[in-house]
Amino acid sequence: MKSAVTELLGIEYPIFQGGMAWIAESTLAAAVSNAGGLGIIAGGSAPIDYLREQIRRCKSLTDKPFGVNIMLMSPNAEELAQLVIDEKVPVVTTGAGNPGKYMAAWKEAGVKVVPVIPSVALAVRMERAGADAVIAEGTESGGHIGENTTMCLVPQVVDAVKIPVIAAGGIADGRGIAASFMLGAQGVQVGTRFLASEECQIHPTYKELVVKAKDTDSIVTGRYTGHPCRNVKTKFTKKLASGEKDGSLTPDEFEQLTLGSLRKAVQDGNLEEGSFLCGAIAGMINEVKPAKEIIEEMFAQADKLLGK
Repeated sequence: MKSAVTELLGIEYPIFQGGMAWIAESTLAAAVSNAGGLGIIAGGSAPIDYLREQIRRCKSLTDKPFGVNIMLMSPNAEELAQLVIDEKVPVVTTGAGNPGKYMAAWKEAGVKVVPVIPSVALAVRMERAGADAVIAEGTESGGHIGENTTMCLVPQVVDAVKIPVIAAGGIADGRGIAASFMLGAQGVQVGTRFLASEECQIHPTYKELVVKAKDTDSIVTGRYTGHPCRNVKTKFTKKLASGEKDGSLTPDEFEQLTLGSLRKAVQDGNLEEGSFLCGAIAGMINEVKPAKEIIEEMFAQADKLLGK
């Protein structure tokens, strides 16, 4: 499927794999890129030496374009911004802040810049700053979320900017891709569906939670901290939600409890203390498959629907 996004990035399918912290590493990114999409390595707050190793490992596993996601609020954002230049990473996606201060250096190095945005205002600002495209991410997505839904956000962003818009949040099959294109998007970003890919390196307990999730099994916690997050419902997240609701947990106590909780989920499968970040679409995911099969199935279905 060709679009402005495939032309811009030199990829076969207009699909990004989400830059999920602690999850999106070289094995998954390379598998998605080899399948014709854009694999992404998550920067998060990981040590620079580790990220350099991941970037180089990804290059050894694929000769296709891939990207790195930079959370701009991370303490190592500046180092990582330079690392992607030094390592000649073709694409950068950004979140949690404004990448304006790095834009000139990235553009000079030939890096394509695609910020994740939760609002029309930020999309317009990113276009003015020189972004090549934007990812309009709705509240249905896993992890840190905005408040606007994908269905409402995407067409408004499409109307407000001239650069390509990539839809994200609540997309797990070809129907989601077709709907995104009907809303004016030129591509999609998918995270939760790739949690249930064979190449995703998360703990088996995490994968099992995603595959067994029903439509009502996602929960948002942390709104009162200013950093709302969508997770799979577990005893731990119910405890957080209850403490937030009745005031028995202060925002500071909430932050302390959740410190390191994503790592505990991803690496240890710790149901007592882990945050299993996951989108609201998980109820549609019923089996683990190779990333290539996931992408080909999604686009075969989308092509059929858009052909109508």
